[in-house]
This record gives sequence, structure tokens and C-alpha cells, in this order.
Amino acid sequence: MKEILRTDYLDWLYSWHDKPIIKVLTGIRRCGKSTLLRQFRQLLMEHGVSEEQIISINFEDMSNQSLMQAMALHTYLTERLQKGRMTYILLDEVQMVEEFQRAVNSIYLRPDVDIYITGSNAHLLSGELATLLSGRYIQLHIMPLSFKEYTQGMPYVQTRDYNTYTTTTSFPFLFRLSNDTEILQYLHDIYATVMMRDVVERNNIQDINVLNRVIAFMADNIGNLTNPKRIADTLTSAGTRISPHTVNTYLEALTNCYLFYPAQRIDVKGGEILRTGRKYYLADVGIRQVLVGSQHTDRGHILENVVFLELLRRHRNQQVYIGKAGDAEVDFVCQDGGQRVYYQVALTVREEKTLQRELAALHAISDSYPKFLLTLDEEPPIDHNGIRQLYVLDWLLGR
Repeated sequence: MKEILRTDYLDWLYSWHDKPIIKVLTGIRRCGKSTLLRQFRQLLMEHGVSEEQIISINFEDMSNQSLMQAMALHTYLTERLQKGRMTYILLDEVQMVEEFQRAVNSIYLRPDVDIYITGSNAHLLSGELATLLSGRYIQLHIMPLSFKEYTQGMPYVQTRDYNTYTTTTSFPFLFRLSNDTEILQYLHDIYATVMMRDVVERNNIQDINVLNRVIAFMADNIGNLTNPKRIADTLTSAGTRISPHTVNTYLEALTNCYLFYPAQRIDVKGGEILRTGRKYYLADVGIRQVLVGSQHTDRGHILENVVFLELLRRHRNQQVYIGKAGDAEVDFVCQDGGQRVYYQVALTVREEKTLQRELAALHAISDSYPKFLLTLDEEPPIDHNGIRQLYVLDWLLGR
């Protein structure tokens, strides 16, 4: 199977190459960071960079065990720097190196060095790294395959592509798997790895069974407003005692490893961030079947999850919120400074009552920023007094 070129990410990386700033790539494990670095390495060579100018290290490879301490890594890198020309340093899963921040910071101070690092946890950009490298790095967040990227590897018609996209997985390794059994096993393995290495071990969590119940609740309630107290009350009433404080600790761990993404609420009129609940979305909707089983198919919230992730990809420098417009709720508000775009998402609006209900929330907003209604109804674009109704698969494909 032909490897999918992740051109949006590659273009971003190349636009920053040779600039004196560290490029930090983050994202959930197995989302394609290593492949992206390999593709970027090839892109550099296609533009005239020699192999000697590129130092590429994957710290998940046991053959690099001797470089797992800051001084050893620093020595290895300095011995291979090219005098009088740029050296490109690509460090994959660098958080596995003890005190890696010190080595990266020291190498960064050398002339003619261009550094790229990846990690699978938000802690990569916290603590000492943020202190040492303040103002010296820029972040690119990597996600599993978008629907558009996914269709590049699927020989089916468009609608079937969407069905398989939401019932299998968007992790790039999908295209090397032969059947649904292999896909499900692969998702189980990803989940186990993320759980043990990025959640349990990193946060010293003792009661894994309770953590699993919190995660199952979250996966079963994607797109629903919730908060730590509600989760704690629901689980306690079902026989699993847990405090809101513990739930909050688990939620932070699950978002730090990018298994879930939070969406805060915003008051559309006043612009105030509301504290009354958040929504959470999965990094990959396919992994939901590992957590709650394939029988839990809420197609509406799954579509909402897909749209939310796409908005995060397209609006890298913006916040994506849940909107409150009076008594109505707007599914998503993308905000960048004083600019906004509003999105409402629905499976179908072919019944007039449903259409008017979905439009009402957008009509309740008095400003003139763009407003969109995205649905799975295969219709040409329709204008509803300034609200653009679009076929969501065309929108996902950038048509």
C-alpha cells in the first residue's frame, strides 16, 4: 500500500526549516509522527540536503538505548554536527531521554543547527522544557488521518469511505492491516500502550479498573456536556466509588496524552468562557469500539466528533468552543481574536422541523460572522438567509 504523504504537515515543516527555532511535534502515539519525520527527511534530501547533514534518532528503537541520558545524547550530536553548513536534527519520542531538555537547549545554542523533536504527551511542553526554551520553539500538533487523507488510501466510493472511516480507525497503520479483526487488535494495542505508558505510569495511577470505567463513560458520552461531579456521581451510583477530584485528575491525564480533546463552552453574546461543563471528543472515533463496543453507535455524536477534529486541524491558531446563544447551543465556535466562524452539525435536516431547529441556534446569533450547517444530506450548497448548508463529506474533502 502506498504511503500517504501528509502534505499539510510537510508544507508547514518545510516553511519553518532553517529558521532558528525548535520545531516541536506532538500527538497521540501512532498518529504518524515518526512517518512524518521520515517523509520530511526525504523532502530535505530532495531539496539538496545531504545524508551527512541529517541526524535522525527514534528513541523507541532499542538500538538507541545508549543515548537515553542527556549527556550521552549531547555528545553524540555534537560529534556529528557539520561545520560550516546546516545540520538537521530529528529526535523522535524525545521525552524518553532523561533530562532531554538540557541536551536540546545546549545543542540549540550552536550555530547552523535546525532541531525537530516529537513527543506523545503534553508534558513535553511543560516544566523545564517550557522554562529553558521559552520563546525558542513552535508547536505542530499531529493527529490521526483526516477524512481527506484517509480517502487517499481507500478505493471505495465517498459515502462508504465515511462509514469505514468511523467504524475502523483513522490511525495511519490501518492500511497495512488486512481485516476488521486485525484492526480491532491493533486498536486494543494502541489503547493499552497509551494507557500504561502515558496515563498510568506517568501519573502513578493505582486503580486501573476505576480509570477504565471513567474512560468508558467518556467514550460513551462524546459530544455530551459533562463535568467531574457528574461523572463521579454517575459512576458512584453504578457501584464504582470515585471523587470528583480523582475524576478531574484522570481527565487531565487523558487529555495530556491526546486520547481525548476537551471543548469549553463560550457565551456567544458576551464572549465569556463558561465553567458549567465541557464536551470531550476522542482522537480517533474507531477506538470507541474498544472502549464501549460496536453496539454503541451514536452516529450524530460520531459525526460531531469527526467535525470537531477537522476544525482543530484547520484552525491551528484558533480556539474551538461549544457555543451558548441564549437558550440555544451552537455546536462549534472557532475564534481567533475578534474573528469567529460558527458551525452546526446534524446527520440530516430533510424534515422541516429538524431543519428549523438546527437553524434556530444560528439565527439567534446577531453578528455577521460566517455560519455553516453541516449535514450528511447529499445536497448542493443551500443558503438559509446567510447560513450556508453544506454536504459534510464535501466539506471534509475541502471541495
